[in-house]
Amino acid sequence: MMTRSATRAVRSVITVVGPRYFSSTTSASSGILDTTALSKILGSGHVSVGAGSHVRGVASGFSRFPVRYKSTATLSDVEEKEVKEEKQPEAPVTGSGGGDEKGVISYWGVQPKKVTKEDGTEWKWSCFMPWEAYQADLSIDLKKHHEPKNLLDKLAYWTVKSLRLPTDIFFQRRYGCRAMMLETVAAVPGMVGGMLLHCKSLRTFEHSGGWIRALLEEAENERMHLMTFMEVVNPRWYERALVIAVQGVFFNAYFLAYIASPKLAHRIVGYLEEEAIHSYTEFLKEIDNGNIKNVPAPAIAIDYWRMPANATLRDVVTVIRADEAHHRDVNHFASDIHFQGRQLNEAPAPLGYH
Repeated sequence: MMTRSATRAVRSVITVVGPRYFSSTTSASSGILDTTALSKILGSGHVSVGAGSHVRGVASGFSRFPVRYKSTATLSDVEEKEVKEEKQPEAPVTGSGGGDEKGVISYWGVQPKKVTKEDGTEWKWSCFMPWEAYQADLSIDLKKHHEPKNLLDKLAYWTVKSLRLPTDIFFQRRYGCRAMMLETVAAVPGMVGGMLLHCKSLRTFEHSGGWIRALLEEAENERMHLMTFMEVVNPRWYERALVIAVQGVFFNAYFLAYIASPKLAHRIVGYLEEEAIHSYTEFLKEIDNGNIKNVPAPAIAIDYWRMPANATLRDVVTVIRADEAHHRDVNHFASDIHFQGRQLNEAPAPLGYH
């Protein structure tokens, strides 16, 4: 039998520890537990000497690792409380995209500033700012064409013509999806050219003459064309797959072409833009003939091109066609600079040429 002093010691320790770890009922505020079952065990007094040392070890273990020995029910209650706390909704904040958005808490303090339009209303786009919006120059000559004069010109011209044939077969008269595919390709050359000129400027310690920014502006403008058409058309799954395949091939092919011959690369883009003008002209004919519904212009297009509120799809296609004509001129001009044996930074870039 256990000595009387040892029994008192064990009983005093477990009396303190027991309410915390042995009961399945708990109070959320104080953690005080029912000890009825424990009192019955202690009141029996039938504890062996060997058991006394074991109980002392268990009591010591409780004090060192309290979480491990909590009851299952108590642990479940704690976990449930933590889950409820995690699911509490965050306070909505107004972001640059308009409406209620979840705020991003950051240690670095990088938070978007509230942007407003000229009339004081909130700007709801985060992909471009009001000072990047513009009114397209619709007076540009759409019929200008660069006649192939040498081998590189002819190579560029027939390369583009050969790419038009499978496009005509695949899309036929579906000009909305055709425009979507066209813009996924047209947005690549400006980014590739701007990236390579950027790296060249770093290597040679020379300014680019503004051409890096001009080409990146072109890429961004073409991407905004795509974002606009995504509000109008819904490409099918195989068309999305085709975009991935075409982009992978065209990006690498144009990257290598620009490294090998920038004048060839810019000439190819110039002819691509001529084909884009032709495609959008056919698009407009389909709208005028009633084959394509002249729906209201997307809100993003109205803000980006500073169009009137009652603008339609026809107005959107018209301004995009004008953009393509400007890209045609810029790339043919860049190619002409190289053909004259000069570098792009020797001629000021046509920044803001819309």
